[in-house]
Amino acid sequence: MIDRLGSILFVAAIAFLAFVGGAIAMLGETFPHRYLRDAYLAGEALIAQREETADPYDTDQWRKARDGEKGVTVNDPARASKGYTLYTSAGEAAAHLIDMNGRVVHEWRRPYSDVWNEQSEVKKPQPDTMILMDKARLLPNGDLLAIYAAAGDTPWGYGMVKMDRDSNVIWSYLAHTHHDFDIAPDGRILVLTNAFTSDEIDGLGKVDKPFLEDFVVMLSPDGRELKKVSLTRALAKSRYRLLRLAIPNYALGDPLHTNSVQYITAEQAKNFPFAKEGDLLLSFRDISAVAVFSQDSGEISWAMRGPWLWQHDASLLANGHITLFDNLGGFRENNSARVLEVDPKSGAVAWSYRGDEKHPFHSPLRSSAEVLPNDNVLITESDGGRLFEVTRAGEIVWNFVNPTRGGANNDLIAIATWGQRVDPESLDPDVRALFETRKEASK
Repeated sequence: MIDRLGSILFVAAIAFLAFVGGAIAMLGETFPHRYLRDAYLAGEALIAQREETADPYDTDQWRKARDGEKGVTVNDPARASKGYTLYTSAGEAAAHLIDMNGRVVHEWRRPYSDVWNEQSEVKKPQPDTMILMDKARLLPNGDLLAIYAAAGDTPWGYGMVKMDRDSNVIWSYLAHTHHDFDIAPDGRILVLTNAFTSDEIDGLGKVDKPFLEDFVVMLSPDGRELKKVSLTRALAKSRYRLLRLAIPNYALGDPLHTNSVQYITAEQAKNFPFAKEGDLLLSFRDISAVAVFSQDSGEISWAMRGPWLWQHDASLLANGHITLFDNLGGFRENNSARVLEVDPKSGAVAWSYRGDEKHPFHSPLRSSAEVLPNDNVLITESDGGRLFEVTRAGEIVWNFVNPTRGGANNDLIAIATWGQRVDPESLDPDVRALFETRKEASK
């Protein structure tokens, strides 16, 4: 009995010393402080992830539906830009192509579990019910480029695929791709990725350790990685490094949160004195800045902030202006979103769209805006689960509400993650004929 008591006291003493030693290491940030801290944060993140993803409808992929409307509710043929609309949403890993009346013309479907392999940077993916296609682009031959994403994961992003018109995977790139990608005129693909690091980066300032480091990756048209550049380091070594002062406390583990990338073409560069052909236009959400990355210098060569907050989808227009989806800059309850067109030379807002009581416009996360050939703007209001087209006078001439519903009372709407208007004339003749045939059959 005495021996057993002595053993218990010995183990308790060892545990106490380990606790004290760990506390001293953590408070004094001495070895093995970093490993203890990382283990604690990993455990905390795992618990939070499990809580968030216990029920798909409790994640940010679903929102309370405003009403019972579904499909196309407004269609003004005389003023809307004609074509198909490609969109992705929560509820399934799929991309849907619809006509102006909301009828499905074609769909691409491929669950992530069919794409994943052991070489993926995502070692333990969420169930397929949690995984969606975040952004997709239709190519002229009917192929689709798409990014996968899931709820509750950090780093964000599950990879990128190219699939044919029958949803067969042509290639996959299974890094932590996220939010956005663009295609250069020669077919190369620029895509955003991120990864945890605890490196000290000169010029970045004080951030949490580990933190998310942002990258842009250049892929060949067949999905091979050609180049990978750290955007975090590009900013830290540039003359715009003082933007680190704008990093909010909540973002010390994700200081930039890059959420859009655009390849700047020769035509766009003509009226934009802050970049040249081949540079990249970027959006950094957590410091509310848009910036240009110079592929020649490897630095951020230009940046600006403005009257927006938590913006997404910065896009350079041929006139030298920049459009962006201003998620929170409207500062109105449940109606805080705006779309802005900004003149970067003066900083002035050249055009804006905001909602009203009849047409609330609210999406704290995601969302995008695309200027169409007729100068209307196609807007993806992600949290509202809708896509709509507005004139420059602010009139809605086309409105589509995601028909996908869920939840115990079927009163939740699946977020719309991305939208693209597709001109049929941009498609190869056989693909155009296929879609036209299906369009007629759906009437």
